[in-house]
Order: sequence, then structure tokens, then C-alpha cells
Amino acid sequence: MSQIRVACVQMRSGTDVAANVAAAASLIREAAAQGAELIATPEMTTLLDRKPGAVWEKSTTEEADPGLAAFRALAAELRVTLLIGSIAIRAEDGKCANRSFLIGTDGAIIARYDKIHMFDVQLNAGNIYRESDSFAAGGEAVIANLPAVQLGMTVCYDVRFPDLFRTLAWAGAKIIAVPAAFTRITGEAHWHILLRSRAIETGCFIIAPAQGGKHEDGRETYGHSLIIDPWGEVLAEGGVDPGVIVATLDLARVDEVRGKVPSLRHVRPFRTAGS
Repeated sequence: MSQIRVACVQMRSGTDVAANVAAAASLIREAAAQGAELIATPEMTTLLDRKPGAVWEKSTTEEADPGLAAFRALAAELRVTLLIGSIAIRAEDGKCANRSFLIGTDGAIIARYDKIHMFDVQLNAGNIYRESDSFAAGGEAVIANLPAVQLGMTVCYDVRFPDLFRTLAWAGAKIIAVPAAFTRITGEAHWHILLRSRAIETGCFIIAPAQGGKHEDGRETYGHSLIIDPWGEVLAEGGVDPGVIVATLDLARVDEVRGKVPSLRHVRPFRTAGS
């Protein structure tokens, strides 16, 4: 029976990149000490700063990024696979990519994923987000091959777009990562519902490491990192404060659930009446 022990690192990233990298590294070590083989951190692991221009000012290229270099070295030291939820990486036209990195046990980068869906919303007069002002949207779904399993990569707001998750499942993913920095408002309303729905619809395990609490830049995130099985059962859940949650995934559960409800095989083309 194939099993993998996974961990979600929950953070409260601030405006200092070096401090965030140190905080993440400490929690990654804690997860590794609990036997985790695959450890995932949240969206924007190394920086949360809403000040205009701060993301560009405090970011750099992938080759020069100090956080990425530190995490690659840490993965090799601990002999674990690291999913760094995302780092702001300079792209073009004064914008960054919101880029997730999967790092192998030798410190090599296995896969990269640039967040496709930009969080451009107005929740109320005091909560307006325009992610596309600072970030360029990606355009490719990414599935990564690990020794024991295929992993689908997404970031935060992507969770509201089920076609992406179904595409990853059709391509062979049995685990889908959803590193996030969900707002408290949307998290309280939708976090559990969306993540459990994506697990049920795809028959995949979902690992969702989150940012949580009141951040230096004034934003408030929901926390509640989750590990969910293909039937929609919550295997582990965090609170609001930084910490680590861990669970052992029985990968045979994916085939078992998909055998009971083979909805991925039942998708049919249709048209709207009257078209």
C-alpha cells in the first residue's frame, strides 16, 4: 500500500523577506521532525506587503532570489520534498509572477507553476484587491511527477475554477496543492466548502497550507490550513496561528473513491437549450 506523509506549514508572513524565510524554515524543520516527506508552505511565503510598489521593490529574479536558494538548500539538508506555495518573482513590464516551486530531496527544482487566476475583487469599501496590478497571470496548468504520486499545482484563487482541478485530475494528479492567503471574509464563507468540493469532484487529496491572522501590512487572512481526502473528509486542520499540520495519505484511497463515484469518466459534452 502506497502512503505518503504530508505537512502543511501555516504562516503569518510580514513585510521582511529574511524574517519570513527564517520563520518558514523553522516550521519546515518542525514538519520534517514529525516525519513529513512532502511539506507545503502557503502563498506568498516570503512576503506579504500591500504598499504600492513593494512587491516589485522587494522581489528579484528566480536565479537571485535568496528565499528560493535557502529553501533548496533546506530540502537537500532534510531530504524532503518542499512545495513553496509561492514567491514573487520578477517577470516583465514591472510585474511579478506569483510562482509556486516544487523542490526535490536533492534541492533541485522539479516544477514551477505561475498562478493563473488573478484575485481582482471588491469585497467591500475597505477590502479591495487588484492582484493584476502587481502580478502577471500564468497560462499553463502544471502537474509534477514525484516518486510515489503525481501532484497538481494551483495557488489560492485558482480554487474557484473547478475546470483547472478537473484538468489536473484527468492528467493523473492524485494530490492537488492549494497554497493560499485567503482573506478572513472569504475564508469564513467559502474556504472549507471550496476545498472539500474540489476534493470530491476530482477524487484527489487536497493539501492547502494557508496564511493566517493579522499581518504587518494590515490585511487579515483566514488560516485553517487543511488536508482533505478524496471523499471530502478533513484529515487535519489548523487554526489561525502559525504552525504545522500533518497527515498520512493512503494513495490507494484515490482509486477506491473514484471507483465508487467515477464522475471524472462521466463528463459529457452538452449545449445550452436554444443555442
